[in-house]
Amino acid sequence: MKDAFGIPQSLLVLGGTSEIALATARRLITRRTRTVWLAGRPSPALEQAADRLRALRADVRTVAFDALDPASHEDVLGKIFAEGDIDMVLLAFGILGDQAIDEREPVNAVRVAQTNYTGAVSAGLVSARALQDQGHGSLVVLSSVAGERARRSNFIYGSSKAGLDIFAQGLGDALHGTGVHVMVVRPGFVRTRMTAGLAETPLATTPEAVATAIELGLRRRSETVWVPGALRLVMSALRHVPRAVFRRLPI
Repeated sequence: MKDAFGIPQSLLVLGGTSEIALATARRLITRRTRTVWLAGRPSPALEQAADRLRALRADVRTVAFDALDPASHEDVLGKIFAEGDIDMVLLAFGILGDQAIDEREPVNAVRVAQTNYTGAVSAGLVSARALQDQGHGSLVVLSSVAGERARRSNFIYGSSKAGLDIFAQGLGDALHGTGVHVMVVRPGFVRTRMTAGLAETPLATTPEAVATAIELGLRRRSETVWVPGALRLVMSALRHVPRAVFRRLPI
Protein backbone atom coordinates (compact mmCIF):
# COMPACT_ATOMS: atom_id res chain seq x y z
CA MET A 1 0.00 0.00 0.00
CA LYS A 2 1.04 3.62 -0.43
CA ASP A 3 2.22 5.61 2.56
CA ALA A 4 0.46 8.70 3.87
CA PHE A 5 2.26 10.78 1.25
CA GLY A 6 1.20 8.67 -1.72
CA ILE A 7 4.53 6.93 -2.31
CA PRO A 8 4.06 3.35 -3.57
CA GLN A 9 5.65 0.32 -1.96
CA SER A 10 5.46 -1.57 -5.26
CA LEU A 11 5.96 -0.28 -8.80
CA LEU A 12 5.36 -1.82 -12.21
CA VAL A 13 7.13 -0.09 -15.09
CA LEU A 14 5.82 -0.79 -18.58
CA GLY A 15 8.78 0.22 -20.70
CA GLY A 16 11.53 -0.94 -18.39
CA THR A 17 14.42 0.76 -20.16
CA SER A 18 12.81 4.21 -20.35
CA GLU A 19 15.19 6.78 -18.90
CA ILE A 20 12.30 8.77 -17.43
CA ALA A 21 10.82 5.63 -15.87
CA LEU A 22 14.15 4.56 -14.40
CA ALA A 23 14.78 8.02 -12.97
CA THR A 24 11.33 7.81 -11.40
CA ALA A 25 12.02 4.35 -10.00
CA ARG A 26 15.30 5.53 -8.47
CA ARG A 27 13.60 8.48 -6.83
CA LEU A 28 10.76 6.40 -5.45
CA ILE A 29 13.14 3.73 -4.15
CA THR A 30 14.98 6.39 -2.13
CA ARG A 31 11.62 7.28 -0.58
CA ARG A 32 9.79 4.06 0.15
CA THR A 33 9.34 1.80 -2.87
CA ARG A 34 10.74 -1.67 -2.24
CA THR A 35 9.48 -3.87 -5.08
CA VAL A 36 9.91 -2.97 -8.75
CA TRP A 37 8.86 -4.86 -11.85
CA LEU A 38 10.58 -3.79 -15.07
CA ALA A 39 8.53 -4.95 -18.06
CA GLY A 40 10.02 -4.69 -21.51
CA ARG A 41 11.57 -6.56 -24.37
CA PRO A 42 14.30 -8.90 -23.08
CA SER A 43 17.68 -7.26 -23.61
CA PRO A 44 20.99 -6.60 -21.85
CA ALA A 45 19.77 -3.02 -21.28
CA LEU A 46 16.74 -4.28 -19.34
CA GLU A 47 18.90 -6.50 -17.12
CA GLN A 48 21.43 -3.72 -16.57
CA ALA A 49 18.63 -1.37 -15.53
CA ALA A 50 17.41 -3.97 -13.04
CA ASP A 51 20.90 -4.42 -11.60
CA ARG A 52 21.30 -0.67 -11.08
CA LEU A 53 18.03 -0.54 -9.15
CA ARG A 54 19.01 -3.59 -7.11
CA ALA A 55 22.11 -1.68 -6.06
CA LEU A 56 19.70 0.68 -4.31
CA ARG A 57 18.47 -2.30 -2.24
CA ALA A 58 15.18 -2.80 -4.04
CA ASP A 59 13.68 -6.14 -4.96
CA VAL A 60 13.70 -5.86 -8.77
CA ARG A 61 12.28 -8.37 -11.22
CA THR A 62 12.18 -8.27 -15.01
CA VAL A 63 9.43 -9.61 -17.23
CA ALA A 64 9.13 -9.92 -21.00
CA PHE A 65 6.58 -7.45 -22.33
CA ASP A 66 5.92 -6.26 -25.88
CA ALA A 67 3.74 -3.23 -26.49
CA LEU A 68 3.16 -4.42 -30.04
CA ASP A 69 1.62 -7.70 -28.86
CA PRO A 70 -1.66 -6.67 -27.20
CA ALA A 71 -2.92 -10.24 -27.25
CA SER A 72 -0.28 -11.12 -24.65
CA HIS A 73 -0.90 -8.23 -22.29
CA GLU A 74 -3.64 -9.78 -20.19
CA ASP A 75 -1.60 -12.91 -19.56
CA VAL A 76 1.72 -11.13 -18.91
CA LEU A 77 0.33 -8.44 -16.65
CA GLY A 78 -2.10 -10.79 -14.95
CA LYS A 79 0.81 -12.95 -13.77
CA ILE A 80 2.52 -9.90 -12.27
CA PHE A 81 -0.57 -8.81 -10.34
CA ALA A 82 -1.07 -12.39 -9.19
CA GLU A 83 2.24 -12.09 -7.30
CA GLY A 84 0.81 -9.38 -5.06
CA ASP A 85 -0.67 -5.91 -5.07
CA ILE A 86 0.90 -3.28 -7.31
CA ASP A 87 0.61 0.24 -5.91
CA MET A 88 1.64 2.06 -9.07
CA VAL A 89 1.85 1.27 -12.76
CA LEU A 90 4.02 3.61 -14.81
CA LEU A 91 3.13 3.41 -18.51
CA ALA A 92 6.36 4.67 -20.06
CA PHE A 93 6.93 2.89 -23.36
CA GLY A 94 6.92 4.77 -26.63
CA ILE A 95 8.94 5.60 -29.72
CA LEU A 96 9.63 8.92 -31.40
CA GLY A 97 10.03 7.74 -34.96
CA ASP A 98 11.57 9.84 -37.71
CA GLN A 99 9.02 12.22 -39.19
CA ALA A 100 10.73 12.65 -42.57
CA ILE A 101 11.17 8.91 -43.09
CA ASP A 102 7.80 7.95 -41.62
CA GLU A 103 5.93 10.24 -44.01
CA ARG A 104 7.48 8.35 -46.93
CA GLU A 105 7.14 4.93 -45.29
CA PRO A 106 3.62 4.62 -43.84
CA VAL A 107 4.45 1.24 -42.28
CA ASN A 108 6.90 3.06 -40.01
CA ALA A 109 4.26 5.63 -39.10
CA VAL A 110 1.82 2.85 -38.22
CA ARG A 111 4.44 1.32 -35.91
CA VAL A 112 4.69 4.62 -34.03
CA ALA A 113 0.91 4.74 -33.68
CA GLN A 114 0.62 1.09 -32.65
CA THR A 115 3.35 1.40 -30.02
CA ASN A 116 2.41 4.75 -28.54
CA TYR A 117 -1.36 4.46 -28.73
CA THR A 118 -2.72 0.98 -29.51
CA GLY A 119 -0.28 -0.79 -27.21
CA ALA A 120 -0.92 1.76 -24.49
CA VAL A 121 -4.70 1.38 -24.74
CA SER A 122 -4.36 -2.37 -24.28
CA ALA A 123 -1.84 -2.23 -21.44
CA GLY A 124 -3.66 0.67 -19.81
CA LEU A 125 -7.01 -1.08 -19.74
CA VAL A 126 -5.55 -4.34 -18.45
CA SER A 127 -3.62 -2.50 -15.73
CA ALA A 128 -6.61 -0.37 -14.78
CA ARG A 129 -8.83 -3.39 -14.33
CA ALA A 130 -6.22 -5.12 -12.18
CA LEU A 131 -5.80 -2.01 -10.02
CA GLN A 132 -9.56 -1.72 -9.69
CA ASP A 133 -9.85 -5.38 -8.70
CA GLN A 134 -7.35 -4.86 -5.88
CA GLY A 135 -9.16 -1.66 -4.87
CA HIS A 136 -6.30 0.82 -4.95
CA GLY A 137 -3.32 2.09 -6.91
CA SER A 138 -2.15 4.68 -9.39
CA LEU A 139 -1.76 4.48 -13.14
CA VAL A 140 0.75 7.10 -14.29
CA VAL A 141 0.80 7.70 -18.04
CA LEU A 142 3.69 9.45 -19.79
CA SER A 143 2.12 11.65 -22.42
CA SER A 144 3.78 14.66 -24.09
CA VAL A 145 3.17 18.30 -24.90
CA ALA A 146 3.56 17.14 -28.52
CA GLY A 147 0.00 15.87 -28.26
CA GLU A 148 -1.42 19.29 -27.41
CA ARG A 149 -1.39 20.62 -30.97
CA ALA A 150 -0.23 19.21 -34.30
CA ARG A 151 3.14 20.51 -35.49
CA ARG A 152 4.56 20.03 -38.96
CA SER A 153 7.80 18.67 -37.54
CA ASN A 154 6.32 15.77 -35.54
CA PHE A 155 2.61 15.34 -36.21
CA ILE A 156 2.86 11.56 -36.47
CA TYR A 157 4.36 11.20 -33.00
CA GLY A 158 2.19 14.05 -31.72
CA SER A 159 -1.01 12.46 -32.96
CA SER A 160 -0.19 9.20 -31.17
CA LYS A 161 0.43 11.10 -27.93
CA ALA A 162 -2.77 13.12 -28.41
CA GLY A 163 -4.73 9.88 -28.61
CA LEU A 164 -2.95 8.48 -25.57
CA ASP A 165 -3.59 11.65 -23.58
CA ILE A 166 -7.33 11.69 -24.32
CA PHE A 167 -7.55 7.97 -23.55
CA ALA A 168 -5.84 8.41 -20.19
CA GLN A 169 -8.03 11.37 -19.25
CA GLY A 170 -11.18 9.40 -20.06
CA LEU A 171 -9.91 6.37 -18.20
CA GLY A 172 -9.28 8.55 -15.17
CA ASP A 173 -12.86 9.79 -15.31
CA ALA A 174 -14.15 6.23 -15.67
CA LEU A 175 -12.19 5.13 -12.60
CA HIS A 176 -13.10 8.08 -10.42
CA GLY A 177 -14.39 6.87 -7.08
CA THR A 178 -13.00 3.34 -7.45
CA GLY A 179 -9.82 3.94 -5.45
CA VAL A 180 -7.69 4.01 -8.60
CA HIS A 181 -5.90 7.25 -9.44
CA VAL A 182 -4.89 8.07 -13.02
CA MET A 183 -2.26 10.77 -13.59
CA VAL A 184 -1.25 12.10 -17.00
CA VAL A 185 2.29 13.49 -17.24
CA ARG A 186 3.04 15.95 -20.05
CA PRO A 187 6.76 16.65 -20.37
CA GLY A 188 8.22 18.94 -22.97
CA PHE A 189 11.56 18.17 -24.62
CA VAL A 190 13.41 15.72 -22.36
CA ARG A 191 17.14 15.14 -22.77
CA THR A 192 17.32 11.36 -23.30
CA ARG A 193 18.77 8.88 -25.76
CA MET A 194 15.55 9.16 -27.77
CA THR A 195 16.04 12.89 -28.36
CA ALA A 196 19.82 12.82 -28.78
CA GLY A 197 20.85 14.81 -31.83
CA LEU A 198 17.62 16.79 -32.01
CA ALA A 199 17.54 20.54 -31.57
CA GLU A 200 16.35 21.38 -28.06
CA THR A 201 13.17 23.38 -27.65
CA PRO A 202 12.70 26.07 -25.01
CA LEU A 203 12.06 24.77 -21.48
CA ALA A 204 13.92 21.51 -22.16
CA THR A 205 14.12 19.27 -19.12
CA THR A 206 15.70 16.08 -17.78
CA PRO A 207 14.46 12.63 -16.73
CA GLU A 208 15.28 13.51 -13.12
CA ALA A 209 13.11 16.64 -13.28
CA VAL A 210 10.22 14.59 -14.66
CA ALA A 211 10.73 12.05 -11.85
CA THR A 212 10.56 14.85 -9.27
CA ALA A 213 7.33 16.14 -10.81
CA ILE A 214 5.83 12.64 -10.79
CA GLU A 215 6.60 12.22 -7.10
CA LEU A 216 5.01 15.58 -6.31
CA GLY A 217 1.99 14.67 -8.42
CA LEU A 218 1.56 11.41 -6.52
CA ARG A 219 1.71 13.24 -3.20
CA ARG A 220 -0.91 15.72 -4.39
CA ARG A 221 -2.98 13.10 -6.25
CA SER A 222 -2.80 15.32 -9.30
CA GLU A 223 -4.63 14.34 -12.47
CA THR A 224 -2.33 16.24 -14.84
CA VAL A 225 1.33 17.16 -14.42
CA TRP A 226 3.27 19.49 -16.75
CA VAL A 227 7.06 19.34 -16.82
CA PRO A 228 8.25 22.00 -16.43
CA GLY A 229 5.17 23.62 -14.95
CA ALA A 230 5.54 26.72 -17.15
CA LEU A 231 4.55 24.64 -20.16
CA ARG A 232 0.95 24.68 -19.00
CA LEU A 233 0.73 28.41 -19.66
CA VAL A 234 2.76 28.22 -22.87
CA MET A 235 0.56 25.51 -24.36
CA SER A 236 -2.59 27.26 -23.21
CA ALA A 237 -1.51 30.27 -25.28
CA LEU A 238 -0.41 28.20 -28.29
CA ARG A 239 -3.73 26.38 -28.44
CA HIS A 240 -5.39 29.69 -29.28
CA VAL A 241 -2.95 30.87 -31.96
CA PRO A 242 -4.71 30.95 -35.36
CA ARG A 243 -3.70 28.00 -37.51
CA ALA A 244 -2.37 30.16 -40.34
CA VAL A 245 -0.04 31.83 -37.84
CA PHE A 246 0.82 28.67 -35.92
CA ARG A 247 2.08 26.82 -38.98
CA ARG A 248 4.66 29.56 -39.54
CA LEU A 249 6.05 29.48 -36.00
CA PRO A 250 9.58 28.00 -35.66
CA ILE A 251 8.48 25.15 -33.39
